[in-house]
Amino acid sequence: MDLSIIIVSYNVRHFLEQCLHSVRKASEKADCEIFVVDNNSTDGSCSMVIGQFPEVKLIRNQFNAGFSVANNQAIRLSGGTFILLLNPDTLVEEDTFAQCIAFMNGHPDAGALGVKMINGNGKLLPESKRALPTPSTAFFKMSGLSVLFPRSGLFNRYYLGHLDNSITSEAEIISGAFMFIRKEALDKTGLLDETFFMYGEDIDLSFRFLKAGFKNYYFPEVKIIHYKGESTKGDIDYIIHFYNAMIIFVKKHFMESRPRSFFFLIRTAVYLWGLIALLKNFFRKIFMPVCDAVVLYALFISIIPVWENYKFGGGYSYPNLFHKSIVLAYTLATMLTVYLAGGYKLPSRLTDVIKGIVLSTIAIFAIYSMLPVNLRYSRAIVLLGGVSALIIIPLYRIILSFTRFEFMINPLARVKRTVIVGEEDSLNNIRNLLNDSAVDFFIIGRVSAIQDDFGADVLGNIGQLKEIIRVNRIDEVILSARGLSASQIINSMQLLSESNIKIHIAPAGEKLIIGSKSINQRRDIFALDSSIFRSRSKNSTKDFNE
Repeated sequence: MDLSIIIVSYNVRHFLEQCLHSVRKASEKADCEIFVVDNNSTDGSCSMVIGQFPEVKLIRNQFNAGFSVANNQAIRLSGGTFILLLNPDTLVEEDTFAQCIAFMNGHPDAGALGVKMINGNGKLLPESKRALPTPSTAFFKMSGLSVLFPRSGLFNRYYLGHLDNSITSEAEIISGAFMFIRKEALDKTGLLDETFFMYGEDIDLSFRFLKAGFKNYYFPEVKIIHYKGESTKGDIDYIIHFYNAMIIFVKKHFMESRPRSFFFLIRTAVYLWGLIALLKNFFRKIFMPVCDAVVLYALFISIIPVWENYKFGGGYSYPNLFHKSIVLAYTLATMLTVYLAGGYKLPSRLTDVIKGIVLSTIAIFAIYSMLPVNLRYSRAIVLLGGVSALIIIPLYRIILSFTRFEFMINPLARVKRTVIVGEEDSLNNIRNLLNDSAVDFFIIGRVSAIQDDFGADVLGNIGQLKEIIRVNRIDEVILSARGLSASQIINSMQLLSESNIKIHIAPAGEKLIIGSKSINQRRDIFALDSSIFRSRSKNSTKDFNE
């Protein structure tokens, strides 16, 4: 057998389904076996695999065993000359496996092979090729110098920025999202180190291949889509696992050759960056609540003297208890209802914010009526505060929606002008799906995958896609996998990568649409089964590789 494909999955059912469809196609050109190791998913992933992909060898874990352990489970059962570790949030071309096998056969010194990975917007993922994270290399990356000097062999050595992304080259580190391994090299070095629960295991394994005398290669002739989990970078779990993995790696490979003081400095630096990441995540989450608290409290405090002057002509002031305690209670009550209404989700929706303010005003009036007479200071201030909050808070939230920070979905954005690339049936199916999802898309027409298609609503063929987008002022493109090959999808995404166009994929069956550059950013995912996904919802999936 040529190849054993191993996919470790955890609560990414629809991404896994799309991945397996592409893997099935690519397997037609190679002698393959496919393993899916499920780490106790609760989203119906196993039922989907059993029902739709009977050829897949499914391993079901009763708990989340982690990435290394799960891969090792399948590796021990595999019979392929080569092994592919593949993330479930990927899409491979039809000749991916055949090309990789041919390359490895032509390079007997290769221990592992990585390919050109692009995200859901068609942009190159720099981790397609990486260098060993030595202390200096890691420092330049973590300090941001790699971003300032992206083509420098010194400052951006981590992503091998000095090497052409379109040329095959040696690369020290291969990403675990697509790691094509020679089984002979794995037999020599041993399996994945199970000390790494998540993150870092691909770096460790790549380094062990090099130490065993093999070479690792970056092979850009093969391209895949990887919906990399960008948003997990702000999650506490990500931060803990990622920085702990870096500590494990440094301790394992550099401790013996360097003095303990060196390791102490490295560990201190890693913990410092981990702390900074945690603080950034914390401040991002509290930004909106803090802003609301300041605005609400300021509104109530500014309304009180105005009302006192109007009501009493300046001859009476409310007691300090009202200023200090009751107004604070009004503020906290409003924030609580906004939170319960979903107004502090990132990004939040204006309707949720408004709903929270209205409900809080009603609730405060209800509680006010039950208070002792000596604490019922003024219904007018409650009403004026609620009305003012209903104007000011949505207004500044709308202003924030125009920034690059995703605090809020812009309610003033125009309806998205959209084209469907695929067959005529695809146009109808996707239109119905979007209508059922109550999503504001205006479908301009269809782009055909073939040249001589003159059906209804056809704007042109896929070779004219870029010009069709320009002429029709298109905002979003939906690529139907039923009418397009994986190669056509990937090439189209690369073609549009430099434009400000959002790209979606409707997998075979067209029961859902996947369209975010990150596996975790679910606001661009729509499904017929609304109990599984809703527009702009968030799922707790994890991407396994950095």
